[in-house]
Amino acid sequence: MKDTEAKTSPNWILIVVIVLGAIAAVWGISLLIATPKATPPPPGGIPVSAEAVKQGDIDITIDALGAVTPVATVTVTSRVGGELKEVRYQEGQMVKKQDVLAIIDPGPYQAMLLQAQGQLARDQAQLKNAQLDLSRYQSAYQDHAIPEQQMATQEALVEQDSGVVKLDEGNLQAAQINVDYTTITSPIDGRVGLRGVDPGNIVVANGSTALATITQLQPITVIFNLAEDDLGRVAAETNAGQTLKVYALDRDQSKQLAEGTLLTLDNQINPTTGTVRARATFANRKNELFPNQFVNARLIVKTLTKVNLVPTAAIQRNSDAAFVYVIQGDNTVLSVNVKIAATEGDMSAVSGVTPGQKLVTDGFDKLQNGVKIIVRRPQGRPAPAAPAE
Repeated sequence: MKDTEAKTSPNWILIVVIVLGAIAAVWGISLLIATPKATPPPPGGIPVSAEAVKQGDIDITIDALGAVTPVATVTVTSRVGGELKEVRYQEGQMVKKQDVLAIIDPGPYQAMLLQAQGQLARDQAQLKNAQLDLSRYQSAYQDHAIPEQQMATQEALVEQDSGVVKLDEGNLQAAQINVDYTTITSPIDGRVGLRGVDPGNIVVANGSTALATITQLQPITVIFNLAEDDLGRVAAETNAGQTLKVYALDRDQSKQLAEGTLLTLDNQINPTTGTVRARATFANRKNELFPNQFVNARLIVKTLTKVNLVPTAAIQRNSDAAFVYVIQGDNTVLSVNVKIAATEGDMSAVSGVTPGQKLVTDGFDKLQNGVKIIVRRPQGRPAPAAPAE
């Protein structure tokens, strides 16, 4: 019995050792797989793109949402009633001031004008006769041939007839005006909208139905809102007599539609939105802008001249400041803090660098001071030629 136990005991120990060894091997292999291998740095340095600092001009701008607003819009109605005989415009036509738009039947008004002319002629003749009688009465009164009362009565009759003549002259002018109103003309230069009434219909004097709507398109304005924080610097420029440019851009700010100038600022700030309305005027010679069109307005407050311009992509930020990576002569980089004066599109005006210095514009992930870099060749630029043998 003792011999059997002695023989089996080492076997169990061997089995336990083998199992423990297998577990240790598996655990070591798993650690080896889980541990990431260190990526060796690229040979020669980190590839980056670079661009040199340039000196030039840049605009300080304010972007705002705006809407195209015509200078004048006129709803044309008839001031006399009658049959609409003619419509002399085409829908969408550009018209000038005093161009004939429509004709109301002038017949009834011409008849009234003729009556007023006849009434005036009759009463003028009566007045003339009364004036002749007064002249005779005045001579007879000087000769004591008639009493003073008879001459005074004739003087009153002359004044009465003069009043009747003035009344007739007023009626004649009113009749002439009504005849003139039968020819409807455009009060402004502009574009005619859709026709409201067709020929043959009876038009009511001063009715609610418009014969036409005319909108002035040249010039045209854009109204946009400025934040009250920007009001001070804009007002400072306008008060100094500067004419500020305004660009109208499309909805996604990818295309410039028109160029104009700031016309005026409103006289009060909206306390609900904290903004003040501004109006810019545009010549709109090619009708680039359309009434009630949504646009993005870009106001040029000031132009900075001879400043250091860098690509906006080169500017990096941390919790303390903005900085750029400047490429040194030994192809290493050095971070330099900069102060941004203005940004326009993909360029920024900064201080802290000098013209000609090359800045890294991409590939920032592994950059730090003293790291070697390789500048990529810009796309489209041919590789340098191989030296001749």
